[in-house]
Amino acid sequence: MNIKTIVVGPLQTNCYIIEKGDYCLIIDPGAEEDKIIENITRKVAGIVTTHGHDDHVGAINPLIMKYGARLYNMNNMPEGSFTIENFTFKVIYTPGHMNDEITLYFEEDKIMFVGDFIFKGSIGRMDLPGGSTFDMRLSIKKILEYPKDITLYPGHYGVTTLENEVPTLGYYLNII
Repeated sequence: MNIKTIVVGPLQTNCYIIEKGDYCLIIDPGAEEDKIIENITRKVAGIVTTHGHDDHVGAINPLIMKYGARLYNMNNMPEGSFTIENFTFKVIYTPGHMNDEITLYFEEDKIMFVGDFIFKGSIGRMDLPGGSTFDMRLSIKKILEYPKDITLYPGHYGVTTLENEVPTLGYYLNII
C-alpha cells in the first residue's frame, strides 16, 4: 500500500490518499480540494472521514461531485472488519475527541489512521462539543490492546507508532 500525505487547510490537517492496485481511498479531506485532486492517480474507491469536524470534512462535497465516490464514516461503517474495493481494514470506534471518532486499522500493513484521537506525543482535545473524557479513557484502553509495532497516521502533525505513544497514553489514563 502506498500512502500520500497532503497537508490542507488553516489547521494543517493531514489528508491521506492510500493506494492499492488500481484504487485509492481518500481519508479526511479537510480542505483545498484542488491540492487533493492533483495527488489522485487512481480510481477513487471511497472517501472516509475519521470524524465530523470541519477541518476533516471540508472538501468532501467537491470530491464526491468530481469522482462520484461514496462517503464512509461511523454512520455507515459498523465496528469490525470492513472492505471497500480492494481495501480491507478494521473499523474501531474510538470516541473521546468527538463522539463519532473512528480509527481505521490495516492489519496486514500494520498501520492505523487515528484522526484526532492520538497525536505524536498527545491526544485529541475533549473539551469541544461531542468530546468526552470518559469515552477517551475507554478508547485509550481499547487501543492499548493492539500490537505496539503499529504505525499511527494522525489527523495533524507527524507519524508515530503505538509503541512510542504508550507512555503518553498511560499518562493521560492517569490524569483524565
